[in-house]
Amino acid sequence: MDLRTAFPRSMKTKLAGYVHLARMIDKCRAVLAGTEGEYIYPCPMDDRLMEFAGITAEQFTAAVKQHPGDEGVVQWFRRTATPRTVAELEEWSRMMLSRGPSTPEKQASFNTYRDAVDPSRTDLTSWADLQDLEEGRTVPRRV
Repeated sequence: MDLRTAFPRSMKTKLAGYVHLARMIDKCRAVLAGTEGEYIYPCPMDDRLMEFAGITAEQFTAAVKQHPGDEGVVQWFRRTATPRTVAELEEWSRMMLSRGPSTPEKQASFNTYRDAVDPSRTDLTSWADLQDLEEGRTVPRRV
């Protein structure tokens, strides 16, 4: 899979108030079609969303298989996920989008990954921004 032309939506894209849900749908569909390439489903970010929503990868995969479009998956997700307030969703979204490496080892891995994409972007601190940069999306510089 060419990461520059055939990648999932950004983690920042919201569906049903959740960041990462659109990306997780895309990756699940790619796995089901056998076209995931370097992408991983379920990955640790997917696991975080599913844990927050109170669903399993098996349930989610079955829903994506059953519903060919986003709207069906979103309706299923709304019915099945643990109900959350707008404030809870906003806080969770902030946490997910700002999440960076949590250990020195993960920081070293992050730096290696970032440097392979653009070594000048030492301003990046979150996985979401690094994914967007790698996939060719504009990521504003932080000062």
